[in-house]
Amino acid sequence: MSALNVELPLGSSVLSFVFAAMVLDQWWQRRQAFQLVWGIGLVWYGISAGAEFLGGAMGWSEPVYRTWYLIGAFLVPAYLGAGTLYLLSKTRFGYFVAFSIALGGLFSLAATSKYPGSSAAGFGTLAVALLAAAAVAFATTLRRDLQAHVAMAFLVAGTVVVAVLVMTAHVSGSFVDPATHVPVAAAFPGYLRVTSVPFNAGGGLALVFGALYSAYIYMPKKRAVAARLGVIAIVVNFFASLPRAVTALAAGQLNSRVPATILIALGALIPGITSSLNRFGVTWSFFLGEFLGLLLIFVGFLVSEEVFRNIRLGITLWSRPSAVSLEREVG
Repeated sequence: MSALNVELPLGSSVLSFVFAAMVLDQWWQRRQAFQLVWGIGLVWYGISAGAEFLGGAMGWSEPVYRTWYLIGAFLVPAYLGAGTLYLLSKTRFGYFVAFSIALGGLFSLAATSKYPGSSAAGFGTLAVALLAAAAVAFATTLRRDLQAHVAMAFLVAGTVVVAVLVMTAHVSGSFVDPATHVPVAAAFPGYLRVTSVPFNAGGGLALVFGALYSAYIYMPKKRAVAARLGVIAIVVNFFASLPRAVTALAAGQLNSRVPATILIALGALIPGITSSLNRFGVTWSFFLGEFLGLLLIFVGFLVSEEVFRNIRLGITLWSRPSAVSLEREVG
């Protein structure tokens, strides 16, 4: 067994809890909802990585395996994505989140072909995903300030349901890949594998594209496409604006929020890719992607110079006047 199977999850777990403490301390000072939800997501990250550390160091037991799958597959991406929606709740980002949830439901249905006997779960998951997507989109249209609350209500209810399903499901077979000793979800029944997709898709896409959208807001822009084209315009103009952002960075004139949020987007994307590869039997990169992704998100948090205006861990480590909220830093 590779020592990295123990060391990387331990590093991810420790870093997650330190990061969570910093974000929750910001919430304690400023009481912004996105800080609380992100903090909860980072605690989930720490617990999931901690389960991986325990499994690698002491052997995988059924309680550790169930905890790892529930939190890692369902809760981490969903809560981090929900925090991003709270951060961007003054925008129409709820439409993108609604699209992501609905897309996750469609992927769930498509995944039933891989797991015999999971058709009912696929159709049920699609129905709930479409209902949640419609509710979030409706709230975004009528009361933008409620879009994140609506999404969170579905997430909390979903958390309870999947917790019961994961803790009562019959598990059989190996908990780890015999070649790499990395945990895999194959011991769980297919209906749970299908059900997890909207949690991953909705949360992961919200975190990645929410960070990129925040970077776009603060970078010097080149409007290659008219803004009326919506998401298409944002994507095209983001890439068209990158050369100006690089020039501003070299001149020391780029808003620190831009590199910060780009690092966060990359950090969210990497474990999303490696965990997806895990589903297809490519497991060697799983722990590495998990650690690198979290490290990039953490560095992105620190890169924004205004974060250091008031950092505390029990006591104030560094403080400057006129502290601004993290909402302004990345939103």
